Amino acid sequence: MLNLPAKQYIALQNSGKHTNPSANSMSLATLNDIFFAAVERNLDRMMLYRENGKWLSISSHEFGRRVAHIVHTLDDLGIRSGDRIAILSENRPEWSMADMACLLLGAVTVPLYTTLTPEQTAFVLRDSGCRGIFVSSDQHLHKVLSVFPQTQLEKVFVMDSLEFTGDLAPFAQRCMTLDQMTRDDPSRDRLSPELERRARTTVPDDLATIVYTSGTTGTSKGAMLTHGNIASNVSFSLTGFNVQPGDLSVSFLPLCHITARHVDFGMIYHGVTLAYCPFLDRLPATLLEVQPTTFVAVPRVYEKIYAQTEQKAKGFPKHAIFRWALRAGRRHKPEILAGKTPTSLSWKLANKLVFSKIREGLGGRVRTFISGGAPLGRELAEWYATVGIRIHEGYGLTETSPVIAVNTPMHHRIGTVGKILPNIEVRIAEDGEILVRGPSVFQGYWNRPEETKAALENGWFKTGDIGQIDADGYLSVTDRKKDLIKTSGGKFIAPQPIENALKLNPFVGVPAIIGDKRKFAAVIISPNFAYLEGWARENEIVFSSRAELVANPRVQTRYEDAVEEVNQNLARFEKLKRVIVVSDEFTIENGILTPSLKLKRRVVEERYRREIDELYAQAEAVGTV
Repeated sequence: MLNLPAKQYIALQNSGKHTNPSANSMSLATLNDIFFAAVERNLDRMMLYRENGKWLSISSHEFGRRVAHIVHTLDDLGIRSGDRIAILSENRPEWSMADMACLLLGAVTVPLYTTLTPEQTAFVLRDSGCRGIFVSSDQHLHKVLSVFPQTQLEKVFVMDSLEFTGDLAPFAQRCMTLDQMTRDDPSRDRLSPELERRARTTVPDDLATIVYTSGTTGTSKGAMLTHGNIASNVSFSLTGFNVQPGDLSVSFLPLCHITARHVDFGMIYHGVTLAYCPFLDRLPATLLEVQPTTFVAVPRVYEKIYAQTEQKAKGFPKHAIFRWALRAGRRHKPEILAGKTPTSLSWKLANKLVFSKIREGLGGRVRTFISGGAPLGRELAEWYATVGIRIHEGYGLTETSPVIAVNTPMHHRIGTVGKILPNIEVRIAEDGEILVRGPSVFQGYWNRPEETKAALENGWFKTGDIGQIDADGYLSVTDRKKDLIKTSGGKFIAPQPIENALKLNPFVGVPAIIGDKRKFAAVIISPNFAYLEGWARENEIVFSSRAELVANPRVQTRYEDAVEEVNQNLARFEKLKRVIVVSDEFTIENGILTPSLKLKRRVVEERYRREIDELYAQAEAVGTV
């Protein structure tokens, strides 16, 4: 069986270990419990989705009916416990239906990022040995069919209604639409007694999913998570957050990422309505239309909201009013961070003129803001607190299902990722690495015994992150262990805090600090082109391309000034002595950001190897190092 809840663990602060002793017994044993709880809740609006310009709802009864039909069909096709079934789709109700159907049947779901190339898709399907796959659309169907012979796939299930004619005709026998799987047959509206018995007798140790890491540091690996791993984490991750039926959350982070999937499991379990947003560029409109009460995002999304706010505040008199409001807001940050509403006249006026407009852009009803997936950065958290928004930052990894620690309304400390969940144990190794043990820690990497052995030691998972626990039990994460830059002088530089500080400059899109084994640190900056281009036009800078724009001496000076401003708060060995401004946007599509919007530092270094070598060679030549 899995590790037991936290009452089995003892806080040993004097040995570097930390647990929260207030743990209660788990309320969830398996993910199937979430399905049965959701159906029994009988919500009229369990899910929302947009079709033909209108938001339509799915009740919990209808959700249960469709899932039951899918389970029956998969069972008819011979899918059995332990079989792997992939899901390749944008966020939509059918994603959760397919996932839940597989789990009820005892199958193992393998979520795939929609941004994967055909070759990457084939690798995951082949590595995991998937027998079937759910795809959302014609586009993804063609991608899968193009690599079909390289896999062990037997069947493809298509969420969209398609006719298998023309170039699809030869594959008609291999494919089935969800309409066909959920055809009108009242006898399948509920699980048969035998299928329900099997679903209810699933045990925590049963494998639920294989989640392939997005790979910031190397080849993608499949993390094996059991029902008990994820269920135990869902049981505690939202403790302290007042989420309940009637609340609404937007599902827009890719569901193939464990953070997004975990959030959706938690929301479904607590009866929160989920509104599905399949594409990130639809998020601003979705927020205005559905008006969520809970907003969970990765830092990159919060950075974009910040940058857009700064952009909109340009020009007189808006800029002057905005800056005045920020000054008023800073005086009341402690109250916001304590969960209180300031009562001073200046704050009320600033709120009416400026801060309320920012919240209206997010729908106007959000009570709870949560950030995860990567470090938020203290400066950005402080800016949000200044405008009246308290962001609850959390921390976790795919291998920990994912939440390790999170700030809550009752226990909140800016600059940290909160207190450790009560059913897990954390300690800090001698070299500063965060180690985790508990029921949410994964079982290992699929078909990777050596890498599993390297990641787990005596039940402790090595996170690869550097951090510390303060006297009150709040966890802070400094950086990725593999991201630490060691200069040729032997000094270690943590790049993420510096990059987060740079991102507060509206001209900066995504920065990447370099300097490993070099004499000094430098930075490559992908600009916030919307802001930069607007500034260039206002200042009569003529350009015909982005390459010409970033090469302009006035633009170069602007970025050198931005870096120098951050340098003022850095130790001498950390200071960034050179800047490379590139004409590329760092995106998921060009492979520089992971699907969860984290920077792939090694990819940046390889892609700009020539520019980096030239920069350091020039510095040597002029004798500045």
